[in-house]
This record gives sequence, structure tokens and C-alpha cells, in this order.
Amino acid sequence: MAGMSGLMVLDLLREGPGYGYGLRQRICQQSHHALQWQDGTLYPVLRRLEDQGLVTSVWANPPAGRRRRYYRLTPRGQRTWSAQRQQWLRFSGAVNAVLASRS
Repeated sequence: MAGMSGLMVLDLLREGPGYGYGLRQRICQQSHHALQWQDGTLYPVLRRLEDQGLVTSVWANPPAGRRRRYYRLTPRGQRTWSAQRQQWLRFSGAVNAVLASRS
């Protein structure tokens, strides 16, 4: 799951900067509530992506609410997203082909 969680976060950040809670909500909504990540799932992924230079972060104070750390995709993160997405599509296509042949 660790590799796929990184890919999912990179995919969400392609749409623009995001903060932890907002990213968790989007993952939950877009997965039709099949994935309900906790802070202990998301923040290690964000730290790993930042350590790898795939995302950057900045603290900001929104007009309403409390201070948030916003994450943004780097150019390297964009390239990594593209490569990992292609690998995932090939892999999931192969798994689906195997499962479909057993019906």
C-alpha cells in the first residue's frame, strides 16, 4: 500500500496545493469511502514524498481557521507521478486480465 498511497497523494496534488485534512477528505470521497485514512497513514506518506523531493511544503495562515501546512507537487514529483501511474495502469490491467480469465 505504501507505493500506491504515494501515487494517490501525488495525483491529488496535481490539481494544486493541498493540506493534510483536505487530502484525507478527498481520498475518502473519491474512493467512495473505501479508503478512510488516519493522520498516521497520511503524514508519513507526505514526509516521505517531501524527503524524496517529490513535494514541497509551506505553512500558511488561511483567512479563517488555523494554520495549515500546504503541500505542492514539484517538477520531479510530476515526472514520478507520470511514471508510477503508467506502471500502475500496466499492473492493474494485467491483474484484471488474469481475474477476468477465471470467470
